This record gives sequence, structure tokens and C-alpha cells, in this order.
Amino acid sequence: MKLLTICKGKIHRATVTACEVDYIGSITVDQDLLDAAGIIDGELVHVWNVTNGERLETYAIPADRGSGMVCLNGAAALKCSVGDKIIIAAFCLTDEPVQRKVVLVDDRNRIVKTM
Repeated sequence: MKLLTICKGKIHRATVTACEVDYIGSITVDQDLLDAAGIIDGELVHVWNVTNGERLETYAIPADRGSGMVCLNGAAALKCSVGDKIIIAAFCLTDEPVQRKVVLVDDRNRIVKTM
């Protein structure tokens, strides 16, 4: 069996709403956005900063539903600034087809469209 790493979910061009260096680590994201992208609590995610080109890996933590929160925590907070546009992506190892979930958001991190 050959496993491939496939993108399973992505939140595209979210706006960073907070950066908390003193937090232990991770990225805190509105639960509605995580659900729409199929990303679960504690899952490894890639964060690509569209504004400055930084890239990092961390894990997702849910924020309150409807909050619009996208907060980089710990060392990750040093890679972003409030207002930066980022892409949050999750991958899986599989030998089966995956229906990728892509979530497009507005400047307030409200879902505009899912694909």
C-alpha cells in the first residue's frame, strides 16, 4: 500500500485577529471555520502567511463559534501580525480519494463560500 499526503481542508486568506506570544502554543480558530474545513481540535495544521511569506506548523484549537477569531499563539505569534492574511491547511495520509474542503472567508473571517 502506498500512502499519499493529501490536502483535506483549507481555510483560505483568513485574517489574523490576535497574536499571543505568552500562550503555550498553537493557533486558535473559530469553531465554525474549523468545522467547515474539516479540521479537528488538536490536529496538525500548516499556516502560510500570505502577507510576509512565513510558513509554520502547529495544531488547531477551537475558539467560540461565530467569534471570527484567528489567533496565533506562542512562538507562532512571532511569525504573524494582527491583520495579516494567512492560509490554514490540514493534510492526511491516505490511499483513497479525498474530497478536499476549501473555505473562503471575508476580512472578518466569516464564511463566504465553501468548495
